[in-house]
Amino acid sequence: MKLFPFAHATHPSWRMAVELVLAQLLSQKEKPMYAQNPSLGILYITDHYTGFAEHILDALRLALPWVSDWVGTVGVGISSNNVEYFDEPALSTMLCDIDPTHFRVFNGISPLSAALKGDFRANVALIHADGQTPDLGELIKEMAQKTEQHYLFGGLSSSRSEVMQFSVSRDTSKGSLNSAQTGDLQKSEHGVFTGGMSGVAFDASVKIITRVTQGCYPISKPRQITSCEGHVILTLDGRPALDVLLEDLKASLQDPREVLIKKVRTTLVGLTDPSLVLTKKTGGLQDHALVRHIIGLDTQRKGVAVAEAVSSGMQLTFVERNSTTARADLMRIATEIRETLEPAEMTELEAREFNTASLENAPDCARKIAGALYISCAGRGGPHFGSHSAELQLLNRALGDIPLIGFFAGGEIAQENLYGYTGVLSIFVMDS
Repeated sequence: MKLFPFAHATHPSWRMAVELVLAQLLSQKEKPMYAQNPSLGILYITDHYTGFAEHILDALRLALPWVSDWVGTVGVGISSNNVEYFDEPALSTMLCDIDPTHFRVFNGISPLSAALKGDFRANVALIHADGQTPDLGELIKEMAQKTEQHYLFGGLSSSRSEVMQFSVSRDTSKGSLNSAQTGDLQKSEHGVFTGGMSGVAFDASVKIITRVTQGCYPISKPRQITSCEGHVILTLDGRPALDVLLEDLKASLQDPREVLIKKVRTTLVGLTDPSLVLTKKTGGLQDHALVRHIIGLDTQRKGVAVAEAVSSGMQLTFVERNSTTARADLMRIATEIRETLEPAEMTELEAREFNTASLENAPDCARKIAGALYISCAGRGGPHFGSHSAELQLLNRALGDIPLIGFFAGGEIAQENLYGYTGVLSIFVMDS
């Protein structure tokens, strides 16, 4: 496995953007460190290009005939190494140097279950999904159970216009739509789908390291949900949930309406199962914690409604979005990956110099990374990290000039969970 060719561009004309991307990809093809004939393409576009999605995919397929399979989606923003694109027409793509025997593209026409009937065994899977798909949370869990590691990584398409996904397979067969697996998904002749879920599954020979980074910080101690009804939390630690919320926010129902509404709207909840620890010793949320919005207050029953079905015994803490926490946690996951890949004999000096090293001269950590995907919440990009592209620049400083693309999602997927306000970083590790 060699470095994955990757490219990104912005231009009012989709044709010119494609030409700019192709120029970058073909230039990398001349460099021996990059893969010469990668077979899997990942494509992300901003919603400015949704009306031209089929044309963009067709143009790339025509110019890159050795790339047999394509997956991807649309985002309100997309990213690549060291840069993000919001509110402008842009696309990014990465060509993965993975043997076709080690992955399978799936969608509603060619579901994952069909690929699993042969010798192929899905270890993990990259997934893109439409957030309006009915019972999406259950479909994600069901899909995760079909992989050996019970692990998905990916995100929900995001767009101010049409939501769509790319899905093209060298084996375009045959199967009929299986809505129980991928939701209601419709296919165009050009590999552009609307609705449901699609993606690509990898077998165990493809080494992928995935980490989740949180973007919120607890503003209350962890509590236990002691009674609830559907999405409405009635009591926390045996006390009326609304009373507990107001106490933690230092607020009152007698406060001016606009003041109270503002406080509640900027407050979210962190949730986890009873058997899991909700917060870290450092005070932040654990990776498995799910952040959800408060969607209403039940003043009659003194309950708090949240955007998640809850059950008695679950752990809860009230949280707020926090840029300092988000930056620190992003650096944490990058450090964890770096420590996993760096050899034990790397000196402290080499580790310090790593951040400014070029790819050709970088230590083993960067050289072991063939490519990376970073799927971040649409609410995290830009100003939340202090300036335009700051989130991607942090990753660049931590991991170096690696092939990396991604998009800003309407929800992030990791393991079998649907997250919010998080980032999901996935690294493809080179063969030893």
